[in-house]
Amino acid sequence: MLRTLLVLTMLLVARPGFGQLDHEQEPINYSNEKPTDPVARLAARLEAGEIKLDWEPKHGYLTSLMQHLDIPASSQTLVFSKTSLQISRITPRTPRAIYFNDDVYLGWVQRGDVVEISAADPQLGGTFYTLTQHHDEPALIQRENARCLQCHGSTHTRRVPGHIVRSVFSDPGGQPIYRLGTHLTDDTSPFAERWGGWYVTGTHGKQRHMGNCVIADENVSEKLDVEAGANLADLSGHFNVKPYLTAHSDIVALMVLEHQAMMHNVLTAANHSGRITARDAIIMNKALERPEDFESESTARRYASAAESVVKALLFCESPPLTDVVKGSSTFQEEFSARGPLDSKGRSLRQVDLKTRVFKYPCSFLITSDSFQQLPVGVKTRVWQRLDEILSGTDTSEKFAHLSAEDRMTVREILADVCPETPFRTAAEKQSSEAK
Repeated sequence: MLRTLLVLTMLLVARPGFGQLDHEQEPINYSNEKPTDPVARLAARLEAGEIKLDWEPKHGYLTSLMQHLDIPASSQTLVFSKTSLQISRITPRTPRAIYFNDDVYLGWVQRGDVVEISAADPQLGGTFYTLTQHHDEPALIQRENARCLQCHGSTHTRRVPGHIVRSVFSDPGGQPIYRLGTHLTDDTSPFAERWGGWYVTGTHGKQRHMGNCVIADENVSEKLDVEAGANLADLSGHFNVKPYLTAHSDIVALMVLEHQAMMHNVLTAANHSGRITARDAIIMNKALERPEDFESESTARRYASAAESVVKALLFCESPPLTDVVKGSSTFQEEFSARGPLDSKGRSLRQVDLKTRVFKYPCSFLITSDSFQQLPVGVKTRVWQRLDEILSGTDTSEKFAHLSAEDRMTVREILADVCPETPFRTAAEKQSSEAK
């Protein structure tokens, strides 16, 4: 028996090739699998000639692409650090614009050769594309792997293909000063570490961030003048805003962006972990002549670990509280909140608070996304079990102490209405929902 277990362990570690990344192994097969995300579907329609993108001199194919993907202009955030594919065209005078919805992120630079595109594929994780910006070339979306995964498939993204929101110390030309360090930012980051190398519009009271600032002469000082970058309403003093779709880099859009980028990475890591766990369980059960659906303690622990990381991210477990009121500068907040879905009392997980925390109800809106819905059964079942324990008040452990009794009850009620698969509803309620 010991020999058998040793052989099996060697097989599981080595499959399918020594040194191969997990996401390139069975059953993920990242580079070889065909994506099913919204960008992949749009690319297929373009290639088939079913639709076409309209080009215009100022923005190329950008606005037409946004219309087809349902990405609002109000989502615009602006980054001036040289930290992306077209770094030669990015400076504090010509920042890169990011536009996004729940599943897709676009990067546009002035006079750029391409629109940079990434999406959250429910099974693969972050998928990356480029769209040519030249009018004399067909508007085709091409998938990118190798160039993008050098950064977007690393420790920065939990070792899965994913998305990055990064804060850096920047010089006047937009070049990051790496010796001063960088911060990967998400909703768990201290406010003071966010948005270095980004423009930020909106107010945030006495809180300070790294946005809107550069280090003028690193030989004289290594400190950002964060006071000069605080509570900025107008960017026209920094650069010409006319080439952009809006004049904003809304602070609320930035906070939503960094949350969902992190949440997508957590969901991808849980998806891949769950599918690899299921693969390994099949191998072990077959070799040990156990029933196909037998779940060992090891398998259960792996599923539970992946599920717990999802639960903590969904419930904003490590998010520091806001210490002053935040207010955006554009229509992003209203447009984002209006997307729903709403529960029977008109509440939505997209509604914001912006006084003590970003969202009014502490559960991520991405729980209704395809990326969550398509989690492996072994992981998703445990996510719902844990949410039931936490939101019912059975689990009152320290890491969930930020959830008040009212928070737990309200989130539970919203999930019961907006998530068809929630276990929180009674059998009669589920039957009524299915009938509709």
